[in-house]
Amino acid sequence: MATEAQRPERTRDQIETDLAAARARLGHSVEQLIDQVHPTRIKQRQIAGLKDWVSAELENAKAQFVNEDGRVRTERLAVIGGAVAGFVTFVVIVRAIVRKRKS
Repeated sequence: MATEAQRPERTRDQIETDLAAARARLGHSVEQLIDQVHPTRIKQRQIAGLKDWVSAELENAKAQFVNEDGRVRTERLAVIGGAVAGFVTFVVIVRAIVRKRKS
């Protein structure tokens, strides 16, 4: 620990400069805190995050059906088309069986 005799003397201007700098840092910290907890800013950050997430998911979905050179991946579309056709056929058959049992 430094004793009084070991501390260098500071002028009034140095002390006032240090106080002004501390006030500025404190003011900046308070502004940052207010920015972090203000409901409007929280909402803006949440909306921005959601937009980023949706954009990334859309890009991922697009990448499943489009090659890097921009051409459509027909093999993937054929598989999905086949799956949809199979599902529709399944639903039609189940409905026919249910209707036949009711009559």
